[in-house]
Amino acid sequence: MTFQELQPKISAIVSDNKKVRDEKILAVCQLLNENVEYYNWVGFYFANHENKTLHLGPYVGAETDHTVIPFGKGICGQVAESNANFVVPDVKAQDNYIACSLTVKSEIVVPLFVNGVNIGQIDIDSHVIDPFTEADERFLELVNQEVAKLF
Repeated sequence: MTFQELQPKISAIVSDNKKVRDEKILAVCQLLNENVEYYNWVGFYFANHENKTLHLGPYVGAETDHTVIPFGKGICGQVAESNANFVVPDVKAQDNYIACSLTVKSEIVVPLFVNGVNIGQIDIDSHVIDPFTEADERFLELVNQEVAKLF
């Protein structure tokens, strides 16, 4: 399924009045995981600005021990501080990378803004080296704009 075909499905999930927020976010993760071949782990982390930590929210994929990540640590922690997208074509070439699994080859993290505040991020791991393009970034920004409506 193309990103263009997925966009209305994301909107439909977000506007579904029968589900609570975490169920909707999980459904978004499932949709992306099932329909984008190289999205092998899809999840959201949410910021606790007081403690300067990220906390794992709904996700689809292999279990992770990384349920709390300090700001600045790893790719997710860096995005919490930079407020900018971070694409890692090859995780082995990245110094400040927190290894989740030997099967992960690349990662993309896009911040989630609500009223101009970075409240979290979508994090996607791939078992393929360098699959993410600018199209992924723009699409995930749109996904996050939809998810932001839940807050």
